Amino acid sequence: MLPALLLPTTLLIALWAGPLVLAGDASFGKSCNPDHQKLQEGTYQFQTDCDAMTFCAANATCAHRGCRSDEFPFGYPQNAKLPPKCDKGFFCPDEQDQCQPVLAVGSPCQFNRDDECEGPPNFKELADTSGLGLNVNGSVCLNNICMWANVTVGLPCVVQNTAYTAYGPDGEFIDIVSRGNCRVGLYCDAQQLVCVQTKAIGENCDADKECATYNCLDSGVCGARTDTPRQVGKWVYVVVGVCIFGGMVGTLVGLYFIHRKDRMQEREKRLQYWREQNAFRQNIMQMQETARNSLMSFGTPGGSPRSTVYGRDQVQSEDSQVPMLHAASKSSALRYYVSDDGSQIDDRSDEDLMMRRRDPPQGPPGDRF
Repeated sequence: MLPALLLPTTLLIALWAGPLVLAGDASFGKSCNPDHQKLQEGTYQFQTDCDAMTFCAANATCAHRGCRSDEFPFGYPQNAKLPPKCDKGFFCPDEQDQCQPVLAVGSPCQFNRDDECEGPPNFKELADTSGLGLNVNGSVCLNNICMWANVTVGLPCVVQNTAYTAYGPDGEFIDIVSRGNCRVGLYCDAQQLVCVQTKAIGENCDADKECATYNCLDSGVCGARTDTPRQVGKWVYVVVGVCIFGGMVGTLVGLYFIHRKDRMQEREKRLQYWREQNAFRQNIMQMQETARNSLMSFGTPGGSPRSTVYGRDQVQSEDSQVPMLHAASKSSALRYYVSDDGSQIDDRSDEDLMMRRRDPPQGPPGDRF
């Protein structure tokens, strides 16, 4: 599999033949075509007919991968069994079929796979420890050839310029990455093809590789590293703290006034309800008093009172001396009764019931009414 990938990228893009298989969709045991393996234009990502967990074997079928390059490889489901990582002195190629021994200087290597090349004897001195990815253990893969990054100032060097497709606020643009085999702290000048000392922050530059921080600003000067943490003044922390505290206090005060307004509205509703109920009770009591007075002062046709009942002071009227009728007497001579307290009618209390028998009419029958 490896020799086919050592060709230039333009030669790796071949026409598909046979049945149509979408790239990366064929699962284990499905058919695939090794000639379809390529590096995607713009991103230079390795592509194959097989999915993320298989590779295209020599028998044109997808087989399980035998190694991995990343700690957390892409495309595997959760809790899936991952292939092993290669031991020291071995590397896992782009196909991830099996681990292979590292390659000596001058050997063909896959695109930008510095880890496939064997390190120099003084790899600790030449290795890039800045985290910029300039080399791996002092080795680089330039133009698909393993080299050592050990060229010093003024000596001829090898450069590789790669155009990547990038995306920004203004849309798609081309980002050119230039790499060389110079020692750390130097860069390979594309015009002179010799190693030149990198520039400090604030000096003029035309590319990222010219700066020691590997960051050439749009203004044409070297800037700080892109991963440099920003340092802000203490006053910023003070302002942020005051704003946070003020926001909390303002929120609490606003909630207090809102809830107080709601409580006042509810209190007014309850007070209005109490007033209405009290007025309704007073009306009912007034109606009862009026009804009681009308019953107590019910007069005869001649205008004089026919009877009265005991008052609250237990004073009897002049007609109260008339004895009460027994149960056998005629009911036509009985009057209605009211309770002593004027609140409700009670026909079971002898103390509150006052009944009076009307005197039998005197004289001839013609005078009766």
